[in-house]
Amino acid sequence: MKFLRNLLASILGSLVAFMIIVGMFFIFMALIGSMDDGVVVKENSVLEISFIAPILDYTGKDDTDPFAAFVGEELGLDEILHAIEVAKNDDNINGISITTGYLQAGLAQTREIRHALLDFKSTGKFVMSHSDVYAQKDYYLASVSDEVYLNPVGILDFKGLASEVLFYKGLQEKSGIKMEVIRHGKYKSAVEPYLSDTMSDENRMQIKELITSIWSIMVDDISESRNITPQNLNIIADTLGGRTPEYAVSSKLVDGVLHYDEYENLLKERMGLSENDELNYVELTDYVRKASQKKIRTGADKVAVIYAQGEIIGGEGGKDYIGQGLIIDALHKAVDNESIKAIVVRVNSPGGSALVSDIIWREMQLAKKEKPLVVSFGDVAASGGYYIGVASNKIVAEPTTITGSIGVFGTIPNIHELSQDIGINAEQVGTNQNSVDYSFFEPMTDTFRKVMQESVENTYATFLDRVSQGRNMSVEQVNEIAQGRVWSGVDAKALGLVDELGNLDDAIAIAADMAELQDYGIRKYPKYKSDFEEFMEDFGSMKSKIGESVIKEEVGSEAYEILKEFKRFTKQEGIQAKMPFSLKIQ
Repeated sequence: MKFLRNLLASILGSLVAFMIIVGMFFIFMALIGSMDDGVVVKENSVLEISFIAPILDYTGKDDTDPFAAFVGEELGLDEILHAIEVAKNDDNINGISITTGYLQAGLAQTREIRHALLDFKSTGKFVMSHSDVYAQKDYYLASVSDEVYLNPVGILDFKGLASEVLFYKGLQEKSGIKMEVIRHGKYKSAVEPYLSDTMSDENRMQIKELITSIWSIMVDDISESRNITPQNLNIIADTLGGRTPEYAVSSKLVDGVLHYDEYENLLKERMGLSENDELNYVELTDYVRKASQKKIRTGADKVAVIYAQGEIIGGEGGKDYIGQGLIIDALHKAVDNESIKAIVVRVNSPGGSALVSDIIWREMQLAKKEKPLVVSFGDVAASGGYYIGVASNKIVAEPTTITGSIGVFGTIPNIHELSQDIGINAEQVGTNQNSVDYSFFEPMTDTFRKVMQESVENTYATFLDRVSQGRNMSVEQVNEIAQGRVWSGVDAKALGLVDELGNLDDAIAIAADMAELQDYGIRKYPKYKSDFEEFMEDFGSMKSKIGESVIKEEVGSEAYEILKEFKRFTKQEGIQAKMPFSLKIQ
């Protein structure tokens, strides 16, 4: 008994000590959070932009979170655009230097940053760029600069866009693991890799037309900034006319080749400094913290901006995927808050669960009855992402937004052939004719396939009806441009799938105008879990994360992404309204 008493006392003592330490830690962090951010912007400073982490539309940081200063390099597009706008009117910021080497952002995000830099330049301040390596997206961003420079032995990639699709039919036949597929839409090629070893003509055509449209937008923007005709830019791309630093200069893609120290001397010259003077740099990550203290829109009336980003999976949701929980809660808060007069939903999603898409669609319909509701499409608004968008009063898309993909499919893993090869036999017993509807270990029955096909057709019909209502088109008109096909924002507008071409600020302005607001502020939703909460939750799965890190290190990042894509498909449940392919633009 004495031993048990001592053991219990030790446990209680440890718990009390742990609680005291945690409490002191929180007090310490709160004190840090209440202090000035420590970022000092001296006179004649240069804002240095170098994106080294993936960019989300929105990170959901809470300004009151004492851990926010320790987030690291992760930035939201909203924070980046706000910082550039604040810098435009900051007398201590003379100009911007872009030194990005590998921009991990979508094309619509890149275009929004590009427009913010154009607006920054309108005040007479400079924007300069230098890099050792320009991938195409990096160069697209850098081309907005007054002057663009490349390392004398650097690389500039300018050759046009391409898309690669991997096919797994042969792998399925060799492994005995296959995906049973039920779909609707001749362009719904998300499942094509499991049905064929080659690309269908329909898929090849839609990818070709999509990337051609996006490339044309990029070329037109670069043409305007660099004063090179679109025709000549395409000749440069066809002949790889920027493949060496010398060719890049002669083709006028860049203004010169400089080592970084020479580029810094050029910056000093632009600022009226001597070579011996020191440049005052302010890193973007630091300036974002400084800029967050300055509100540009401060009206008492508010426009709510609700971010829906990532694959539509269901559940609570987070900054990497869309669940109905956070989105519905945000819509309710926006409707119930009397100071909020209009709502903007920012959608950046390739789609996912058809059921969750419809749940969110319904809540947006209800919100629209109370307040004006405008949807802004980001990089992708396909399938389920487009589905929820049609519940709005008006849709605004970027010209490069991947839009539409009105179609559905269902996939179910099956290991019948593998189980036979390794000696597994599954027997089923049921009470009724269809009580055993499907087994991973048996071939799909005709009855089950028929039921699944019926479900897909019903979901597709519902999808058409939702679009028909939202876009004021007949079901027949929608069906003609649906079939799972994706379009660029430009083509989507011509087809009536969106109302306006523009960015998030344009969508906010439209929503404010609908609510007859002249002076207004912005309130962002949802707020995601704090970094400390995520750390505590992730602590238990640290072993899993270490394992993922080891796999990525061994097989390489590209192979690891393929494994993740295959894993996502095998975990999909229910009918999917999802983009017909994965598209990465480099």
